[in-house]
Amino acid sequence: MSATTLARTYLPGDENDLQRLHDLFDRPLRDHPRYYLVGADQDDRTEVPAPVYQLLQQVVGAMRLGQAVTIQPQSRVLTTQQAADLLGISRPTLVKLLDAGEIPFERVGTAHRRVALGDVLAYAERRRQEQYEAIAATGVEDDEDLDEVLAGLRAARVGN
Repeated sequence: MSATTLARTYLPGDENDLQRLHDLFDRPLRDHPRYYLVGADQDDRTEVPAPVYQLLQQVVGAMRLGQAVTIQPQSRVLTTQQAADLLGISRPTLVKLLDAGEIPFERVGTAHRRVALGDVLAYAERRRQEQYEAIAATGVEDDEDLDEVLAGLRAARVGN
Protein backbone atom coordinates (compact mmCIF):
# COMPACT_ATOMS: atom_id res chain seq x y z
CA MET A 1 0.00 0.00 0.00
CA SER A 2 1.49 3.35 -0.98
CA ALA A 3 1.69 6.35 1.33
CA THR A 4 -0.94 8.14 -0.75
CA THR A 5 -3.60 5.54 0.08
CA LEU A 6 -3.15 5.65 3.85
CA ALA A 7 -5.03 7.96 6.19
CA ARG A 8 -2.85 10.60 7.79
CA THR A 9 -3.62 13.08 10.55
CA TYR A 10 -2.14 16.58 10.65
CA LEU A 11 -1.89 18.73 13.77
CA PRO A 12 -2.33 22.51 13.71
CA GLY A 13 0.82 24.52 13.13
CA ASP A 14 1.78 28.10 13.88
CA GLU A 15 -1.32 30.16 14.72
CA ASN A 16 -0.05 33.24 12.85
CA ASP A 17 0.54 31.26 9.65
CA LEU A 18 -2.91 29.68 9.92
CA GLN A 19 -4.51 33.07 10.56
CA ARG A 20 -2.88 34.53 7.42
CA LEU A 21 -4.10 31.59 5.35
CA HIS A 22 -7.56 31.82 6.87
CA ASP A 23 -7.71 35.53 6.05
CA LEU A 24 -6.80 34.73 2.44
CA PHE A 25 -9.53 32.09 2.21
CA ASP A 26 -12.03 34.36 3.95
CA ARG A 27 -11.82 37.14 1.36
CA PRO A 28 -14.91 37.59 -0.82
CA LEU A 29 -14.72 35.46 -3.96
CA ARG A 30 -15.13 36.84 -7.45
CA ASP A 31 -17.38 35.10 -9.97
CA HIS A 32 -14.55 32.95 -11.33
CA PRO A 33 -11.71 33.02 -8.82
CA ARG A 34 -8.34 31.58 -9.80
CA TYR A 35 -5.75 30.50 -7.28
CA TYR A 36 -2.22 29.34 -7.86
CA LEU A 37 0.48 27.38 -6.09
CA VAL A 38 3.91 28.87 -6.62
CA GLY A 39 7.08 26.80 -6.47
CA ALA A 40 10.61 27.87 -5.65
CA ASP A 41 11.20 29.21 -9.17
CA GLN A 42 9.37 32.31 -10.42
CA ASP A 43 8.04 30.41 -13.46
CA ASP A 44 6.97 27.40 -11.38
CA ARG A 45 3.26 27.95 -10.75
CA THR A 46 0.12 25.96 -11.36
CA GLU A 47 -3.56 26.75 -10.99
CA VAL A 48 -5.33 25.15 -8.02
CA PRO A 49 -8.51 23.29 -9.06
CA ALA A 50 -11.68 24.30 -7.19
CA PRO A 51 -12.01 21.01 -5.23
CA VAL A 52 -8.42 21.34 -3.98
CA TYR A 53 -9.05 24.97 -3.02
CA GLN A 54 -12.18 23.97 -1.10
CA LEU A 55 -10.23 21.21 0.67
CA LEU A 56 -7.49 23.63 1.67
CA GLN A 57 -10.09 26.12 2.87
CA GLN A 58 -11.72 23.50 5.10
CA VAL A 59 -8.40 22.20 6.42
CA VAL A 60 -7.12 25.68 7.30
CA GLY A 61 -10.43 26.57 8.98
CA ALA A 62 -10.32 23.46 11.17
CA MET A 63 -6.65 23.84 12.06
CA ARG A 64 -7.16 27.51 12.92
CA LEU A 65 -9.68 26.32 15.51
CA GLY A 66 -7.01 24.02 16.98
CA GLN A 67 -8.40 20.84 15.45
CA ALA A 68 -6.34 18.06 13.92
CA VAL A 69 -7.30 17.06 10.38
CA THR A 70 -7.24 13.55 8.95
CA ILE A 71 -7.06 13.02 5.21
CA GLN A 72 -8.31 9.61 4.10
CA PRO A 73 -8.13 8.86 0.39
CA GLN A 74 -11.30 7.14 -0.79
CA SER A 75 -11.99 5.03 -3.83
CA ARG A 76 -14.67 6.43 -6.12
CA VAL A 77 -16.39 3.02 -6.10
CA LEU A 78 -17.25 1.53 -2.72
CA THR A 79 -18.19 -1.85 -1.37
CA THR A 80 -21.43 -2.01 0.56
CA GLN A 81 -19.45 -2.14 3.82
CA GLN A 82 -17.42 0.94 2.90
CA ALA A 83 -20.59 2.83 1.93
CA ALA A 84 -22.32 1.79 5.16
CA ASP A 85 -19.31 2.91 7.21
CA LEU A 86 -19.25 6.27 5.42
CA LEU A 87 -22.94 6.82 6.19
CA GLY A 88 -22.61 5.56 9.75
CA ILE A 89 -25.18 2.81 9.29
CA SER A 90 -25.08 -0.99 9.29
CA ARG A 91 -24.42 -2.91 6.10
CA PRO A 92 -27.89 -4.58 6.22
CA THR A 93 -29.50 -1.12 6.47
CA LEU A 94 -27.49 0.03 3.47
CA VAL A 95 -28.56 -3.03 1.48
CA LYS A 96 -32.20 -2.19 2.27
CA LEU A 97 -31.61 1.34 0.95
CA LEU A 98 -30.03 -0.07 -2.22
CA ASP A 99 -32.88 -2.52 -2.75
CA ALA A 100 -35.42 0.28 -2.19
CA GLY A 101 -33.74 2.36 -4.92
CA GLU A 102 -32.61 5.11 -2.51
CA ILE A 103 -29.00 4.80 -3.69
CA PRO A 104 -28.02 3.53 -7.16
CA PHE A 105 -25.63 0.59 -7.35
CA GLU A 106 -24.12 -1.87 -9.78
CA ARG A 107 -23.70 -5.59 -9.40
CA VAL A 108 -20.28 -7.15 -9.77
CA GLY A 109 -20.73 -10.79 -10.56
CA THR A 110 -23.86 -12.35 -9.15
CA ALA A 111 -23.68 -11.37 -5.49
CA HIS A 112 -21.54 -8.27 -4.93
CA ARG A 113 -22.80 -4.71 -5.17
CA ARG A 114 -20.68 -1.61 -5.76
CA VAL A 115 -21.80 1.92 -4.99
CA ALA A 116 -20.43 5.13 -6.49
CA LEU A 117 -19.00 7.46 -3.87
CA GLY A 118 -20.84 10.40 -5.44
CA ASP A 119 -24.16 8.60 -5.05
CA VAL A 120 -23.46 7.87 -1.38
CA LEU A 121 -22.54 11.51 -0.74
CA ALA A 122 -25.65 12.70 -2.62
CA TYR A 123 -27.84 10.40 -0.49
CA ALA A 124 -26.21 11.72 2.71
CA GLU A 125 -26.89 15.30 1.60
CA ARG A 126 -30.54 14.49 0.74
CA ARG A 127 -31.02 12.90 4.18
CA ARG A 128 -29.39 15.91 5.87
CA GLN A 129 -31.76 18.28 4.04
CA GLU A 130 -34.78 16.13 4.99
CA GLN A 131 -33.67 16.22 8.62
CA TYR A 132 -33.28 20.01 8.52
CA GLU A 133 -36.74 20.35 7.00
CA ALA A 134 -38.17 18.08 9.69
CA ILE A 135 -36.50 20.16 12.39
CA ALA A 136 -37.84 23.36 10.82
CA ALA A 137 -41.31 21.84 10.83
CA THR A 138 -41.17 21.18 14.58
CA GLY A 139 -42.87 24.43 15.41
CA VAL A 140 -45.56 22.69 17.43
CA GLU A 141 -48.78 24.68 17.60
CA ASP A 142 -51.03 24.57 20.67
CA ASP A 143 -53.63 22.49 18.83
CA GLU A 144 -51.13 19.87 17.57
CA ASP A 145 -50.64 16.51 19.25
CA LEU A 146 -47.03 16.31 20.49
CA ASP A 147 -46.96 12.52 20.09
CA GLU A 148 -47.87 12.84 16.40
CA VAL A 149 -45.14 15.45 15.86
CA LEU A 150 -42.57 13.21 17.59
CA ALA A 151 -43.66 10.20 15.54
CA GLY A 152 -43.24 12.26 12.37
CA LEU A 153 -39.76 13.32 13.45
CA ARG A 154 -38.77 9.71 14.22
CA ALA A 155 -40.04 8.62 10.80
CA ALA A 156 -38.04 11.37 9.09
CA ARG A 157 -34.92 10.42 11.06
CA VAL A 158 -35.02 6.72 10.12
CA GLY A 159 -36.14 7.35 6.55
CA ASN A 160 -39.60 5.75 6.72
